[in-house]
Amino acid sequence: MAAPDIVVTGIGAFSPLGTNANETWTALLAGESGARTLEFPWVEELGLSTHFAATAKIEPTEVLDRIEAKRLDRGAQLALIAARDAWADAGSPEVDPTRLGVDWATGIGGVWTLLTAWDTLKEKGARRVPPMTVPMLMPNAAAAAIEMEFKARAGARTVVSACASSNEALGNALDHLRLGYADVIIAGGTEACVHGLPLAAFGQMQALSKRNDAPELASRPYDAGRDGFVLGEGAAALILEREDHAKARGAKIYARLLGGAVTSDAFHISAPDPDPSGSVPRTMRLALEDAGLTTTDVSHINAHATSTPVGDIAEYKSMRAVFGSHLDEIVVSATKAATGHLLGAAGAIEAVFTVLALQERTAPPTINLTDPDPEIPLDVATSPRALPTGQVFALSNSFGFGGHNAVTVFATA
Repeated sequence: MAAPDIVVTGIGAFSPLGTNANETWTALLAGESGARTLEFPWVEELGLSTHFAATAKIEPTEVLDRIEAKRLDRGAQLALIAARDAWADAGSPEVDPTRLGVDWATGIGGVWTLLTAWDTLKEKGARRVPPMTVPMLMPNAAAAAIEMEFKARAGARTVVSACASSNEALGNALDHLRLGYADVIIAGGTEACVHGLPLAAFGQMQALSKRNDAPELASRPYDAGRDGFVLGEGAAALILEREDHAKARGAKIYARLLGGAVTSDAFHISAPDPDPSGSVPRTMRLALEDAGLTTTDVSHINAHATSTPVGDIAEYKSMRAVFGSHLDEIVVSATKAATGHLLGAAGAIEAVFTVLALQERTAPPTINLTDPDPEIPLDVATSPRALPTGQVFALSNSFGFGGHNAVTVFATA
């Protein structure tokens, strides 16, 4: 029996560019940057080499009820806002709770809760540690919050695979819908770790840009002057649905999720595998195979493209190995230039961008690309670029520490 078609019926986001998906998309098309100087005393007190990040457009506490916000880590706060945005956008569907699932993701989890509670323990003793600390810091806290909000009883799963996390969660949701575990799934990811320790740790790895004088210009995928990524925070959600279920309730359909694949490098804990015949190109091939497509069908790629000197070249070589000369006909967008790197939420927000690119037939721009690296000859959209008419297919790439690779394939509705 053929697997059912899976469609996207709702999108949501809470990001450095906006408080919802539409606001985020509008800012992305306008070429805005979410990177900003961090105005916290601890930035200088800790001697951080990078003084900026792509923080959420507004504080989540401006959106959430005070009581519910107090019981959620910042990452779960962002997740709940994004999920509500997507659910409302999908028309708040009436779904049998046993047929509604959650496939969520994070790269790190409740780091703010964990480290704040540790400070409290050291300074004030065990009796002052908040009793909700463990439920707030656990990586599945966001999935649990969403599951309880929408009464989802078909399972609430959490993927933790670094920067590939939420793209892997989308692939899991695709499988769960195909296998009949649910009719509707709320899928996505969240991250909120703009904190002194992650900033210091990424800085020690020489992974972060140090353009403290111009944060908005710091993330420069494919640019010869790129010097590292910009740490970002945010969340994004997609409502995924069996097509028959979506049509039965008269839902609008943004796009189709046609395929996905996950592989692992087994190479290095933080460096990408430089082998152009390795697992990264294999992931793209497997995703296309799952979608029933060939390489020449693809017109658009939302690339992982973090703005690191090594990572951007490695991904380019993998794409060239897969697509060959056809890569020159594919319009590439590297949206981390605008949002920063949302780690465990990166794949989710980039999936939202891919869906909107297909719906509006517009590849979003890659900002700050002023001096293209001659070793990366790609057709990169540096301003909004029209995509072809007719059926259009697109890839969204995500790769993470530990050698985790996840690719999803979308198509116009």
